Amino acid sequence: MSIQSQGKLRFHVLGIPHTVTGPEWSVCPFTTKVWKFAKMMKEKGHFIIHYGHEQSNVDCDEHVTLITNEDFKDAYGDYNWREKGLYHYQKNDDLCHIKFNTLAIIEIKERIQQGDFVLCFWGKGHYHVGSYFMKDSRAIVVEPGVGYGLDQTFCDYKIFESYATMHQYIGKIGTYNPSWYNTVIPLTCDASQFNVSDTKEDYFLHLGRITKCKGLDIAIRACNHLGVKLKVAGTPKDDLEKLGVAITDNIEYVGLAGVEERRELMSKAKGFFCISTYAEPFGAAVVEAMLSGCPVITSDWGGFTETVVHGITGFRIRNFNDVICAMKNIDKIDPHICRKWAENNYGMKKIATMIEEYFYNLKLNLSYEWKWWTIDVHKENLDYLKKDYSMLTL
Repeated sequence: MSIQSQGKLRFHVLGIPHTVTGPEWSVCPFTTKVWKFAKMMKEKGHFIIHYGHEQSNVDCDEHVTLITNEDFKDAYGDYNWREKGLYHYQKNDDLCHIKFNTLAIIEIKERIQQGDFVLCFWGKGHYHVGSYFMKDSRAIVVEPGVGYGLDQTFCDYKIFESYATMHQYIGKIGTYNPSWYNTVIPLTCDASQFNVSDTKEDYFLHLGRITKCKGLDIAIRACNHLGVKLKVAGTPKDDLEKLGVAITDNIEYVGLAGVEERRELMSKAKGFFCISTYAEPFGAAVVEAMLSGCPVITSDWGGFTETVVHGITGFRIRNFNDVICAMKNIDKIDPHICRKWAENNYGMKKIATMIEEYFYNLKLNLSYEWKWWTIDVHKENLDYLKKDYSMLTL
């Protein structure tokens, strides 16, 4: 009998202690992972219990409130994340994290059933919950989106955002024998939130944290050199002054960009910068830009080596001269091919199939007598690992 035929999978989905699960907090990639995972698996017919903030906006069978607005007030005071950014208070030992982990253990214990998955989306921010249920034979504990620092991972079973990050982890732990139970599933973007415009305006776009590690200073220098307009979206605004570059009249700060603002900015931009100076685990904004028909310019490492088809959906660069050359050639990139590449390979339908396949396989290998050697005689293909390159031959 195929394991898929045995009914729903059950997921205990842990929200991020310092945010509210839902599209409104799309500025936080980890929060975005949570609500998208719940949406995709709920649509697949699986059972979802979400644990998090009282105002969460998430598709689930049951929501369990662990954190309230009053807790946010006690922990963070009047801190305005929309202006200053979320990362200033991502600490795993603040009031919200302590309360979240304490209550989550109590609530999950009341609901856990044999073979349930407990999902730790926040790495060591969920350590107390995850480590507790790793000792419970009924639960299978998974980190379903490793894109944070690799020193923050702790579970036996992990889903990495890119092969680049998985290989980085294998090197970090110094093994020649990777785990069969870890996998790579890219982040997903909701294609319906983005559209392609055939009318481009004369500006480039940088959207993300305002910091040198995202390569914003490089983008500004390049736009200053060519005398072209750059729109900068993100937080915190005050950190523009810390980049050490001239903020000239052609550099326009447009504030925090929610879903609607991103759709407009990305669809009209002639090019999108994400020149991260570290090995980006994935870089979802780059896929969002391609969904918007916006060619991208990125660094040539990390997740970009998997998401950006060089010369087809954008350019990966190695030095400043490459940046200038990419900008001069950005009009050669077909916006519609960008869209098709991103939608067909990173859209929610594709990624939902990959997620479901992983959890079915994990349960098959952990719950059945023959473990890794267990055979599902009804399995017919391995299409979940295929990429669609058809649009590249047009």
